[in-house]
Amino acid sequence: MIFSPLKSGKTVEENEIESFKTDFSHKKYLYLMGGTHGDEVEGVYVMAQLFKWLQSDHSISELPIIAIPILNVDGYRAGTRVNSHAVDLNRNYPTKDWSGEFKKKKNNPGPSALSEPENIYLEKLFKKFPPGFIITFHSWKPILNFNGDAADVAEYISSYNQYPVEGDIGYPTPGSLGTYMPEKFDCPVLTYECPVLDDNITLKSIWEQNEEGLKSLLQGELIRKKLNL
Repeated sequence: MIFSPLKSGKTVEENEIESFKTDFSHKKYLYLMGGTHGDEVEGVYVMAQLFKWLQSDHSISELPIIAIPILNVDGYRAGTRVNSHAVDLNRNYPTKDWSGEFKKKKNNPGPSALSEPENIYLEKLFKKFPPGFIITFHSWKPILNFNGDAADVAEYISSYNQYPVEGDIGYPTPGSLGTYMPEKFDCPVLTYECPVLDDNITLKSIWEQNEEGLKSLLQGELIRKKLNL
């Protein structure tokens, strides 16, 4: 597939947030995102490998895709979950349940919803290229957490990697992307949690767990139906 760079966003520290768009345009786009949390290198790696494959394989049917390899560039460079304002970008979206209160520093939602430049940039992309489905890559423990009409996609991926499928992550997530997108854009979200590195798990092995399922999804009809193609 052919991707062209879009106008970059800027982080708190004025670093560039790269984004890319396929040459195929449509009313709704599939968003592929990595690095919302800068210390989740496993999810960033899977996103990078997927994006590399998409760019090199020209046999895939045309799909309208927006790819954001690393949203929280400052956090990724510093190895921190939060951005350079110490804000958790996945608690900073203007959901109905957004709250400025937090118990753990790692979940700091910021001074107000959508206060952070990284999310402001993402919101601009959403308005210019309307999202039809989002896959956002994280790492915590193997789990496919869906919000909105994404259960079938989660089940499809799970049939390959055997990750548990959950409609509830198990704790409140006010201000999260998964809550925000169905509310504001009627857009399903798959929060794709990869396992974390240990003595028996490598970045390469994590990609190998997920390669077949992700490639099959993007080559098949299910994701196209989600985008009304």
